[in-house]
Amino acid sequence: MAAGSAALLRALGLAVLLVLPVVPRESPGAAERRCFCQVTGHLDDCTCDVETIDAFNNYKLFPRLNELLESDYFRYYKVNLKKPCPFWNDNSHCGIRDCAVKPCPSDEVPDGIRSGSHKYSEEANSLAEECEEAKRLGAVDGSLSKETQQAVLQWTQHDDSSDSFCEADDIYSPDAEYVDLLLNPERYTGYKGPDAWKIWNSIYEENCFKPQSVKRPLASGRGHTFYKWLKGVCVEKRAFYKLISGLHASINIHLSARYLLQDTWSEKKWGPNVTEFQQRFDEVITRGEGPRRLKNLYFLYLIELRALSKVLPFFERPGFQLYTGNKSHDSEMKNFLLEILHLAKSFPLHFDENSFFAGNKKEAAKLKEEFRLHFKNISKIMDCVGCFKCRLWGKLQTQGLGTALKILFSENLIEKIPESGPSYGFQLTRQEIVALFNAFGRISTSVRELENFRNILRNMR
Repeated sequence: MAAGSAALLRALGLAVLLVLPVVPRESPGAAERRCFCQVTGHLDDCTCDVETIDAFNNYKLFPRLNELLESDYFRYYKVNLKKPCPFWNDNSHCGIRDCAVKPCPSDEVPDGIRSGSHKYSEEANSLAEECEEAKRLGAVDGSLSKETQQAVLQWTQHDDSSDSFCEADDIYSPDAEYVDLLLNPERYTGYKGPDAWKIWNSIYEENCFKPQSVKRPLASGRGHTFYKWLKGVCVEKRAFYKLISGLHASINIHLSARYLLQDTWSEKKWGPNVTEFQQRFDEVITRGEGPRRLKNLYFLYLIELRALSKVLPFFERPGFQLYTGNKSHDSEMKNFLLEILHLAKSFPLHFDENSFFAGNKKEAAKLKEEFRLHFKNISKIMDCVGCFKCRLWGKLQTQGLGTALKILFSENLIEKIPESGPSYGFQLTRQEIVALFNAFGRISTSVRELENFRNILRNMR
């Protein structure tokens, strides 16, 4: 094979299929060990261990969270899938039918969601509508009530705030549409090759604080250089890389767990594809990278779980409702949501975010701003994904993680939330709430799917 062709294949992550020997038939358990050899024990930069997370997630949190995400408030997400890529001229879109997203007809979306997707409670609707009208007119003057003037200023500050980690869609754009997430599940679509590689390469090479001279392991085949660099950087930059790697791992687990196994005129059959999972996580095939990626998934889980435990006061306020227009159901779902948040808070080995951005205040503030802007850039890259279903779930999961980071770095504001009345200092839009819980639902599902793959691989010969 010509050197140029080999280099291209290696860049696409395909070289391992050609240059590594086929793994021979082995004793039961060998395949499991090759994927999960490092996915055990304590996590770096944490006091928690994999086994504690598995037990807590798979048998306590995952079943409840899945039920919550099937409710009306959390299943409808408004998204603009027509935004152009801001970084390179590429209008190509995936023509594979499984890449398509089916938006909701407006009459299928509950009235309460359609009429005010950013409102926090039924009783706040009239005030919010007055604020929106005032903002459109640019009027913060004496003709408005004192309460409305304050709300206008606070909502404007929220819209323009520097606490946002994501480039959020304009939900009032004519191109923004509601999507039923249950009818458009994240799964394998066939989107791969140079276009997909370009997305992840841009994320890792340009947005993870890595100097160009340090090559990623699969690109160079020399992982020790990369991990020597990673170990030497500050905890915040190391955490940033692990969050992105964990998100990437989670997405790959979903694609492997919901793979198109059979496609005939009469039916489609989706299920776990063990070979696909091994291509992405087997220690031999990935040159040691796969198990590291899986461990980063657990780090991401801890970060998002910590955010849920911290944001409890925001949702506990009597005025907050998961407003869809169905009063009894909304009340039931709020109680269920609070039950889940209290469960999240009860986790015994939470991540300690106080290690982030400590030390010199000026340097810490500068680093935090770099951290925020890098992640915001990644959220913009999602508009460059050619597969619409991949774009939908990429945008949702980056917004969810961005919301989790916003929560972790807004602790002082959350502590000042009043027990009743508007929470002016700290706000979450409905979009952020839906993204936060669905994104964590994806991570929780990934951790649960790992148990299934473990069992399958354990019995392989």
